[in-house]
Amino acid sequence: MAAQDSPLHLGFDFSTQQLKVVAIDGNLNVIHQNNVQFDSELPEFRTQGGVHLHTDRLTVTSPVLMWVKALDLLLDKMKGAGLDFSRVRALSGSGQQHGSVYWRRGASDTLRQLDPDQSLHQLLQGSFSVSDCPVWMDSSSGRQCHDLQAAAGGALRLAEITGSRAYERFTGNQIAKVRQTRPDEYQDAERISLVSSFAASLFLGDYAAIDYSDGSGMNLLDIRTRSWSEICLEATAPHLDRLLGAPLPSTSVLGPVSSYFVQRYGFSDGCRVVAFTGDNPASLAGMRLQQGDIAVSLGTSDTVFLWIQQPRPALEGHIFCNPVDWQVYMALLCFKNGSLTRERIRNECAGGSWENFSAALRDTPLGNNGYMGFYFDTMEITPPAVGVRRFDPDDGELSSLSPQVEVRALVEGQFLSRRLHAERLGYSILPGTRVLATGGASSNKEILQVLCDVFNAPVFTIDLSNSACLGSAYRALHGLVAESGVSFFDVVKKAPEPQLVATPHPAAQEVYDHMLKRYARLEERVVQETRP
Repeated sequence: MAAQDSPLHLGFDFSTQQLKVVAIDGNLNVIHQNNVQFDSELPEFRTQGGVHLHTDRLTVTSPVLMWVKALDLLLDKMKGAGLDFSRVRALSGSGQQHGSVYWRRGASDTLRQLDPDQSLHQLLQGSFSVSDCPVWMDSSSGRQCHDLQAAAGGALRLAEITGSRAYERFTGNQIAKVRQTRPDEYQDAERISLVSSFAASLFLGDYAAIDYSDGSGMNLLDIRTRSWSEICLEATAPHLDRLLGAPLPSTSVLGPVSSYFVQRYGFSDGCRVVAFTGDNPASLAGMRLQQGDIAVSLGTSDTVFLWIQQPRPALEGHIFCNPVDWQVYMALLCFKNGSLTRERIRNECAGGSWENFSAALRDTPLGNNGYMGFYFDTMEITPPAVGVRRFDPDDGELSSLSPQVEVRALVEGQFLSRRLHAERLGYSILPGTRVLATGGASSNKEILQVLCDVFNAPVFTIDLSNSACLGSAYRALHGLVAESGVSFFDVVKKAPEPQLVATPHPAAQEVYDHMLKRYARLEERVVQETRP
């Protein structure tokens, strides 16, 4: 078969600031990439960073029609670049997690009869009862979180049911707030979608189900039964299940692509739409994270992704149904003090130079002779604490450390924290464990060596720049065969392997197993002393 006719699979990513797509062939090679930047290419929506920050500084929304118009623009760009849509066998996608879209009564009829001579943006102009959708950056639903936790019997009980305690950005709390503060618009909605299932609905020409994995980020889904929790629904809005529809496994084929795309862009009517999911679950698929692996994304905030067999929900972190194997789980931990804190210490202790910062790590011993530090420049999420605290080997407080010791105290402390909180959610380091590192600091060999030693596992680097897109394209390919029992990993085995960059020091296990216990004890002290 000529390469020109070989089947393609598309992965879309509706993220905060842009809409991206990749196309892969049967050998998992990326043959096309494209994107639409919201702020610069759709300036009429007046977003900054893809969102509107309201005057209360807590409410953050995005215009739903901006996402629709971005899809028109993206498909036109792909067509202009000569992509042959008739080769696409399946498509899937991801959306920024937690955001909600409110379809107005009658919108399903509109979706089923889209006129291929008009753009989606024109056709769906009147299809949404709420024009500005709450997104993940929103933190205005504190009261609703409080009410939900009370109804569930406390924060830990809610986490046991839904995988997370109540978070302001989680969809259930946002839905409750819309119902209470915008009752008319809420009453006018016939369906509520996540950003992911909204995007899938556009391609399907009908309402797409919420998938288990993205559905786990709502504080509404019982992650063990994988159905909506009655307690949580009841506390959020009456008859909410009718507006949400039944959730489905993330590997589900939802149906064929809408005839609109066949007629307007030349898609084949055999092209399948595989359930869309959240951007974090899609990234897990893009990284091809397996059982026992942990991925650490070192960015402005550090994010840790885990593959978990048996979840132990806690007051921190999030447990979601796993997007590539619906019978197991994944967990996410977010640490706010990431690269900005590393840069501050680099500036103060290493003369602003990464070379000097790396030299400090090379010239100090594993375990830092017992000196430890907590560097929470801004209020940390995991754990809830703020401030900088330094400790000597006998747990006495210090007001300063020498520059080289400070550099190692910061990096060891950050990675001990990542490991401690991962283990609390049910993660355990296995003999075959790999640590996958990505993000800005993953180009620094010495930082990665500390990561490797703290986890006592080899570190590999991966390029994550479009992992949510790639993961979505991989999931589209897998969705076609998932029904017949083929595993995700069989489908993606031809993908490029990650690069091995560090192996643990022989003394690492002894040093850090001991240090982890001490870190946990000191962290508890720091948290207690943060509380007002």
